[in-house]
This record gives sequence, C-alpha cells and structure tokens, in this order.
Amino acid sequence: MGTAVLKSVVRQSLLGIALIALAPTSAYADRTDDIVSRNGKRLQDGAASQKRIDDTSERTEKIVSQYHQQRKNVEVLKKFNDRLRRTLQAQEVAMTKLAQSIEDASLIERQIVPLMLSMVDGLEKFIAADIPFKLDERNARLARIKGYLTNANISAAERFRQVLDAYSIENAYGQSIDAFVEELQLDGVAKTVNILQIGRAGLYFQTTDGTQSGYWDKAAGQWQKLDASHNAGITKSIRITRGKEVNDLMTLPVAAPEVI
Repeated sequence: MGTAVLKSVVRQSLLGIALIALAPTSAYADRTDDIVSRNGKRLQDGAASQKRIDDTSERTEKIVSQYHQQRKNVEVLKKFNDRLRRTLQAQEVAMTKLAQSIEDASLIERQIVPLMLSMVDGLEKFIAADIPFKLDERNARLARIKGYLTNANISAAERFRQVLDAYSIENAYGQSIDAFVEELQLDGVAKTVNILQIGRAGLYFQTTDGTQSGYWDKAAGQWQKLDASHNAGITKSIRITRGKEVNDLMTLPVAAPEVI
C-alpha cells in the first residue's frame, strides 16, 4: 500500500508542476497580443499624422508658390503703372502744347485773313490792269478764290494756299509763250481769232484766215491793227508756238520801250 500511495503522490506532483508550467505561457500570449495591438494603433496613428504633415506641407508649398506668383504680379503691375504714369505725363505735355498751338493757329488765322483779302484785292487789280489774255480763265480763278475766303468749311491754310497758287500762276504767265483761240470785238463785230501771247512783252491776234493781224497797245489800252506785211511773221510764230514748225526766230513787231 505504501508504494501505491507513493505513486499517487508522484502523479499529483507532476500534474501540479505541469499546470504551473502552462499558466505563464497563457499570460504571456495575452500580453503579446496587447503589445501587437498597441503597436498597430501607434502605426495607424503615425500614418495618420504623417498624412496630416504631408497635407500641411503641400498646402504650405501652394501658399508659398502663390505668394511668389503674387509678388511677380505686383512687380508687373508696378512697372505697368509706372509706364502708364509716364505716358499720361507725356500726354498732358502734348495736350498743353496742342492747346497752345490751337491758340497760336487761331491768332495766326485772325491775322492772315486780312492779308489774304488784301492779296486777292491786289490780284484783281493786277488782272484788270494787265494785258487782256485768258481773262475768262483768270477771272474764274479769282472768283473761285473769293468764294474760298468766305467758306468756313475750308481751312485757312487751304485758302492761303489757293491765293499763293493764283499768284504763282500769274507770275508764270510772264515767262510763258502760248497760242490759243479767243473771241474779240473787231470793228464792232465778234470774231474768233488766234491769240499769240509772248509773256507780258507782247500780245497779238490774227484772224483764222490769216488776213488780219493786230497787237495790244498798252499805252492806248486797246487792240491795234497791223499792216498786212506782218501777217506772215505772226502766222509763223503761232505755228512755232503750237509745235507745227521747228523752232526758229519769231519776227514780230514790238512797241518801243516807254521812257521813264
């Protein structure tokens, strides 16, 4: 019996030892799971924190980029405003000069109108006193200029140009040689004649049939007939002037120079 009891005691002791050995392993497993769980949460929290950091960094970079872009825009606007300011200043100076020019032009126009009236009046008197050639053309030009002087739609510069142009044409007549057809009153009868104008030195007529010739007598202020002996010379001179004969000497009667 003693042996059986001893065996029973030994088995119980071994069972107790086994239970004692198993008890810490279960506790350690629970602690490990808890540690793993906490580490997993820390990792999740760390990932969330990193994402927040990354988002904040990205927003910061965008803000910094926008700031630099705005600085560039401000610099561009400053340069544009500076250029615009200089442009406005230049325009103000130009406007001041323009206003002064307008005032000066108005003053000049007020002064030039009486001058033009005087010039046209002098031109009219000159044509009336001059040898009578192309009177229709010259008087028509004079009438046209008079109309310009009273036309408010024509600038003072244009009116003055027209007056000067008329003076230039009249001056050119003094150096010109021309032949043209006009109608004259001869012995109370209107006749179509050829007119030969030698500057302002001589003015001659000849009937179209070449049988009658004459000249303008400045002293008498009228047409005078010439002897038939001059017909050939005047005919030839008219043909030379019109280019129907080669250039040659013109044989024309010339009045004696006046004694001053």
